[in-house]
Amino acid sequence: MVSGLVLSGLTVGYRADGALRRGRAAPVLSGIDAVAGRGELTVLLGPNGAGKSTLLRTLAGLQPALGGSAALDDGDLLALRAPARARRVGVVLTDRPDPGLLTGRDVVELGRLPHTGTGGVLGPADDAAVDTAIDAVRAGPLAGRPLARLSDGERQRMMVARALAQQPSLLLLDEPSAFLDVAARVALLGLLRRLAREQGLCVLLSTHDLELALRLADRAWLLDGAGGIVTGTPDELAASGAVGAAFDTDELVFDAGSGTFRLRSGAGA
Repeated sequence: MVSGLVLSGLTVGYRADGALRRGRAAPVLSGIDAVAGRGELTVLLGPNGAGKSTLLRTLAGLQPALGGSAALDDGDLLALRAPARARRVGVVLTDRPDPGLLTGRDVVELGRLPHTGTGGVLGPADDAAVDTAIDAVRAGPLAGRPLARLSDGERQRMMVARALAQQPSLLLLDEPSAFLDVAARVALLGLLRRLAREQGLCVLLSTHDLELALRLADRAWLLDGAGGIVTGTPDELAASGAVGAAFDTDELVFDAGSGTFRLRSGAGA
């Protein structure tokens, strides 16, 4: 039995207006094979437009796959109906929703809806799950405060807690550190790495914070910008030249030894 997320020949993309009637689609990524294990932080990397968000949205059930399969703990992830998927998959998107008058705890309680139904009445087990999620992200002091008054970093901790309150097997995050300062980015990725280990979660997140991701991740999925993927540990991808091939520019080059970018000789002179 494979524990975690396994993609086999997965193809994701879109059906443009009119293309659906002709049975044609526009793949963004084709024939993807990749594994993200439980207890590990896996980062999804790639240039802008490479397909990171498209892949995450497909795994989250927000758009259909065009081919292939995705298994979660040997079950068919793509075949799950929405209520069952909401109990297995937690999702944190880049969007910054308007929280209105909701407190941090109110938002985390929304994560129990897949278990309580539309009535939303929380029982003792639901309250315990909410408490556990808040404690897991060490956000107890934030729980009673209005979400609108929290910093971006604090708000993201509550969004992660909401996803954890679902008690998922898989946690998907699309650019969760996009609006955070450097210290908050480090704290968030460190938090997600710890949660993966402590709760046996499969955590997959996309990020443009390449250097930090390569330092903290257990595994990386690197989209090459041409519809393909390279996977491995961060050290393996750096040493193979795959990171440099995807991100080097006329001015900057990735140094595999230090795991950082440096100016090319003569650049900026």
